[in-house]
Amino acid sequence: MTFLVSCANGAGTSLMMKLTLEKVIKRNNIQCSKVHHCSLSEGKGQAKMFDVTLCPLAFIKEFNQAIEAGKIVIGLKNPISDKEMEERLKENGII
Repeated sequence: MTFLVSCANGAGTSLMMKLTLEKVIKRNNIQCSKVHHCSLSEGKGQAKMFDVTLCPLAFIKEFNQAIEAGKIVIGLKNPISDKEMEERLKENGII
């Protein structure tokens, strides 16, 4: 499984999301071959190449093409909350 995490600028929040996601992946023994973090502009174009995209809830509409392509896109109220991230991954059948 491959994961993309994206935020506005691709620096602070997405890096923290990546670190949080890696912790959740490890804790739940999720088979993962790649976790990539990037800016919103880069992520919109790349999301279709990943199984799952995570982003702040405010940006979820930016990933409509990935959703239409059958990819999982998860918006998070608190992007660095491992508890929320884990809950959303469970809701989407990833855990």
